[in-house]
Amino acid sequence: MFKDQSLIPAEATRLAALGFLAELPLSYAELATRVRHLTSRVAGPSLDLISAPLELLRFEGLVLAEGDEAAPAEQRRLSLTERGRAEFERLMQASVRAPVNDLGKLVIALKLKFLHLVTAADAARQADLLVELNERELARLRDLRASEGEGIGHLAGWLDLEIAAVAGRLDWFRALRDRVSESTPT
Repeated sequence: MFKDQSLIPAEATRLAALGFLAELPLSYAELATRVRHLTSRVAGPSLDLISAPLELLRFEGLVLAEGDEAAPAEQRRLSLTERGRAEFERLMQASVRAPVNDLGKLVIALKLKFLHLVTAADAARQADLLVELNERELARLRDLRASEGEGIGHLAGWLDLEIAAVAGRLDWFRALRDRVSESTPT
């Protein structure tokens, strides 16, 4: 993790793999395909998102390879161990860096994809984190817009577009927080 407790690219890829396995056991090949598909569609193809081989997850005791030992490794099904579940939950608790770049978008997408796999209280904390992230981003952009005025060029117009996009995301994340909070016992 970075010093601010946000995920480095390899950890984002690890979160994707562990999250998919938390949903259901998959073969090596299925898992690799799902991780590659999601990460490349959200963040684009990136050498930064190429992580250690999935076999490392088994070596670290995070996943268990099931089935015939004689079967090719890519055909054996992987399932999450208790240690793997704990690592998944640790990675889900990571913060997200602002401003949001491609890696940040990937981490947000992974949190949303796997939010149903954590406790209601943890889901509520994650929703709060995402609301706060967008509030900070909106404040930063509004401050820049206020200092820019109408200026020469097209920066003010682009900032207006960015502000509208972040404000829309903020509304969406606030609604998510409300939905998740309703399911959290007090």
